[in-house]
Amino acid sequence: MSQSPLSSDAGLLVFRQRDERLRYTQQFADALWGDSRVGPKHSWLDMVRQRVYGMLADYEDQNDHDALRSDPIFKVIAGRDPSDPKQDLASQPTLSRIENDVSIADLNRLRELFVTLFLQSFSELLGGVPPQRITLYLDAWDDETHGQQQLTLFHGYYDQHQYYPLSITGAENDQLVMVSLRHGTATAFLGGDDDLRYIVERVRAVWPDIEIHARADSGFGVPLMLDLCEELGLFYTFGYCMNPVLKRHTEELLQQLQQQFAETSQPQREFPPSADWHYQARSWSAPRCTIVKVEVKSEGTNRRVVLTNRPGGAILPGGTYDEYADRGESENRHKEIKTELHGDRLSDHLAGELGADIDGVA
Repeated sequence: MSQSPLSSDAGLLVFRQRDERLRYTQQFADALWGDSRVGPKHSWLDMVRQRVYGMLADYEDQNDHDALRSDPIFKVIAGRDPSDPKQDLASQPTLSRIENDVSIADLNRLRELFVTLFLQSFSELLGGVPPQRITLYLDAWDDETHGQQQLTLFHGYYDQHQYYPLSITGAENDQLVMVSLRHGTATAFLGGDDDLRYIVERVRAVWPDIEIHARADSGFGVPLMLDLCEELGLFYTFGYCMNPVLKRHTEELLQQLQQQFAETSQPQREFPPSADWHYQARSWSAPRCTIVKVEVKSEGTNRRVVLTNRPGGAILPGGTYDEYADRGESENRHKEIKTELHGDRLSDHLAGELGADIDGVA
């Protein structure tokens, strides 16, 4: 048996080199603890890197760091002598204490950092040329919980105890702009108005004339979000729930497509003319362009609704709907958060109190 310090995670050194150039973990640590507070024996940056690089290497549990604190690669990442046991990294209890010390003010600084990094990404992506438009995709995702975490509640639709985080991503650069942890029975749009307003204000402070699109599913197609987008001068494309009025409006077209399908066995898809038909629900302040997709195929019938204020939306309803359906790519960012960054490991019992759980999403 070799007495030399060994590790199976040498690939992390590549990430460490890139991180050194981009300063992601440095900025993360500065945002959370870079004020007047003095660090303990282990620096804030070293502990952030322990958790971040641990997750990159598929060590999502803090308990893993009772062994990883002596791992030579993790010690090299922190600039320590891998052969010196006196230079071991922080233990699990130390990491837990530090992460539970995060305050709301710390999280607000972290939110500022996330948006700053989002804005900076366009300089690298476009070579310093300001973007002509950006698309912000809002989505809520279920995060099943197991235990006695604060504000984990039972959600009837998902049939589980959970948290219900809200994420906002950029469609053009595939980057996470903001993520908010919410209690298990939150409505899909809860807090989305405040988050969207904050991002728009930050973006327009840099690019005053940029065109901004907001896109989300039917959980966000509510008067609060519609009114906000119109107030801020945003273009939006939101899903909307089918209701009896819209069903009556599209019933004749549905029957026609069913007959055509029966005759041809070919899938049928149409959009009822809406250039002169703007639906207004009772809770809305004004009529809005309402696009209804009516579809008949071998699996059955399907009617879906999209609300939009995009120019030409009513003239080209098919294109408008297809662009809305592109939100599926943005949903991959949430899959990455949950499955690759272990964002669904919100096991800290103080998560609800803090508003975010660094143990799960650092």
